[in-house]
Amino acid sequence: MTTRIGVAVMAVLLALYIALVAQRAWLLLTSADPAGVALGVGLIILPVIAAWALWRELSFGIGAERLGRRLEAEGGLPSGSVTVRPSGRPVREDGEAVFPTYRDAVAEDPTDWQAWYRLGLAYNAAGDRRRARQAVREAIRRERDARANG
Repeated sequence: MTTRIGVAVMAVLLALYIALVAQRAWLLLTSADPAGVALGVGLIILPVIAAWALWRELSFGIGAERLGRRLEAEGGLPSGSVTVRPSGRPVREDGEAVFPTYRDAVAEDPTDWQAWYRLGLAYNAAGDRRRARQAVREAIRRERDARANG
């Protein structure tokens, strides 16, 4: 729950930042100074990029959480085969030990969103956050495609 509050606070702060920068951009764009207009254009581009990044991260978080709840309800989450530290982080060695099982499941059926989600969890347990996010993004995409097609 505290993560959701943190995300909400960050989203509100970013929205406030975007609004303030957009206001400054408008003031610069309406000035007669060519340098001010150029800065105004730059200030418009930055909030657009920030809004896109915010949307992408929020969409990822919502999609990942939705799939995690669905997989849990179906009984498809991996069992407690990975030891977790008191901080909540998995023990890397345990994650690396179970990783091949989930990698092979994706290789057997690359269209299975559940296998991709479990692979993301395995990457996370092995300490590879970048690949974990990629695998979960792939799971979200495959699940969305499966819903659309049938």
